[in-house]
Formats: sequence, C-alpha cells, structure tokens
Amino acid sequence: MATTPDNGRGRGTELLGRELSGLDHLETMLPSRPSLAVRIWAAAWPKLLAIALVLILWQLVVWSGWKPEYVLPGPRKVWDSFVDNFGTNMDAAWTTLQRGFKGFAFALVIGTIVGALVARNRVLRSAIGSLITGLQTMPSVAWFPLAILLFQLGEGAIFFVVVLGAAPSIANGLISGIDHIQPILLRAGRVLGAKRWRAFRYVILPAALPSFVAGLKQGWAFAWRSLLAGELIVLIPGQFSLGQQLDANRQLADSAGVISVMIVILVIGILVDAFLFGTAERTIRRRYGLVDAAAA
Repeated sequence: MATTPDNGRGRGTELLGRELSGLDHLETMLPSRPSLAVRIWAAAWPKLLAIALVLILWQLVVWSGWKPEYVLPGPRKVWDSFVDNFGTNMDAAWTTLQRGFKGFAFALVIGTIVGALVARNRVLRSAIGSLITGLQTMPSVAWFPLAILLFQLGEGAIFFVVVLGAAPSIANGLISGIDHIQPILLRAGRVLGAKRWRAFRYVILPAALPSFVAGLKQGWAFAWRSLLAGELIVLIPGQFSLGQQLDANRQLADSAGVISVMIVILVIGILVDAFLFGTAERTIRRRYGLVDAAAA
C-alpha cells in the first residue's frame, strides 16, 4: 500500500525529534569546576602525607640507634637549627637563587639559539648534534678544574659551570620538539607566508613548546645541581650561599645545620618545579586540549 503524505510527514517528524534529542545530550553541561579550596587540598594532602611518612621513618631510624644523635639528629633538632639560623639561611638562599636564575637565563638564550640552528640545519646537526648530548652527559664537577683555571675562585667559575650544565639540555629539548613537528604544519605555515623568523616564531616554536618546556625543566635541574656543586668547591669570602653554609656546618660538625640547609635546597627545588615549570606545563596542556577543562 502506498505511503500517504501524512504518514511520511509523521515519520519525518519522528526522525527529526530523535536527532534533536541527540543534540540535547551533546549539550549536557559539564560538571562544575571544584572550588579553589578543594583543588588546593587535593594537591596538598598527598604531599603532606608523604612528609609525615618521611618524618616518622626518620625518627624511627634515629631511635634505632644506628648512628649517634650528634651524627644523625632527629627532626626536632633539625627544626631548631633551621629556626635559629633562619635569617642566615634565607640570605644564603637569595644569593644562590640569584646565581641560579642568572646562569639559567644565559643558558636559555644559548640553548635556544643552538637548538634552533641545529634542528633546522643538516650540516650543523651532523657536525655538533652528538656533541650537545655528550656535553649534557658530562658531570658538572668535571668542568670545575677548567673553570677555576679560567676564572680563578670567583663568580665566573660558578657561572661558567651553571651555563654549561643547563644549555645542552635546553638545546636538546628544543631539537626534540622540532623533530616531532608534523610536516603538514610546516607546509601550512609556508603556504600562509610564514618564513624564516616568522615561521620559527608562529609555527615552529608553538608546535615544539611541550618538548621545549620539558628541556627547560631538565636544564634547570642540571643548573641547580651544578650551582650547588660550584658553591661547595668555590667558596667566596664574605658571601653567604647555600653551598657555603653546607661547608661551614660540615667543618663545625653540625649535622643538624647540614640537614637543615639540605632541606632548604630541597624545598626551593620543589617550589620552583611546582610554581614555575608545573604552571607552564599545565597551561600548555590545557591550551593543547590535553586536560579536561572541567577538572583543570
């Protein structure tokens, strides 16, 4: 029997209703973003739990009598030492941070230039590509004899080693990021008129940014380690630094003072990673759609 116009119209209306119902499901609102207090607590409680477990384990080792307490003091004695020397340690931390950020900034410029040139030039890649990785694997301490011969026992020796410790990691991070750019993005940039500097600024660098930031993070870790090693070896009279404080407490056989300075160094490393590189990584992941907007 032939389908009447009314039946055809009714069937079409039913299909349209189903399609609209599907669209309504797509428009379901995302769950609301947790409050700031909830997000802070969610990020803080695992760290607080880890600190509590470390303190408990530390105190148990002290109580076990494995080492005399003047060699391995408990958390309470270390805390008292930290409070007693708080001002001195903060002055020392400020000096060390200034050196670290200055050396890292210089390494950032050098590493970015070298990485960009090596990644985009086959001759340079063949000539010095493996050399960059070789420099990255060299221990920072190995550079200090040469640094002292070149710059004597001064700021220059520390600065030299910090730059050499960070720049190769930054360069390798940028090279890796550029190597993993999809060719279609580069072709699209050329079609739109992006060449040379504009291509690097608007196409290459944004596409390579995740790997580049990972290289920056690794470069800072190398710079921070090189810096503390330098401050232990190159002691500059009249300047408080974390490395100098470590050595002074060691000479005085003050184990509590040594551990308190080590904790300051550790906390600074954690804070820089969390607030500087952690924020940068979260921003990039959110921008690239790698984080759920409702959960971020």
